[in-house]
Amino acid sequence: MFSEFKKFLISGNMVDMAVGFIFGGAFATVIKSMVENVIMPPVGMLMGKVDFSQLFIALDGKDYASMAALDKAGAPAIKYGSFINDVISFVILGFVVFMFIKAYNKLKEPEEEATPTEKTCPTCAMQIPVDARKCGHCGETNV
Repeated sequence: MFSEFKKFLISGNMVDMAVGFIFGGAFATVIKSMVENVIMPPVGMLMGKVDFSQLFIALDGKDYASMAALDKAGAPAIKYGSFINDVISFVILGFVVFMFIKAYNKLKEPEEEATPTEKTCPTCAMQIPVDARKCGHCGETNV
């Protein structure tokens, strides 16, 4: 059982998957930073200087000047601005991954079509070599 587990851990698929998770986490961090620091400020400015990350609804009925004041008071809130940022980040991440896969598929060499090595005899329906002039099963010569 230990040797099977070791083989499983060392197999190429497991290592590829681990590398994918590591790069995926790092990539998500970069995309999140791009959304928060590059994309959202101009979008917020175009929408009337709205900072989405500061949008919230306090559930205790009190008014708070900022997200920092809300957090300091420890009040429960629906932080829908953070949700908007996360949705935009998800859409951007999905688009970037789509573009990477599209580029990868263009770079990948097309698989060669396998040439058939056998054909079917029209008389007995048995498989025979493509180069055969006579069926070895029934003796048909029109193959």
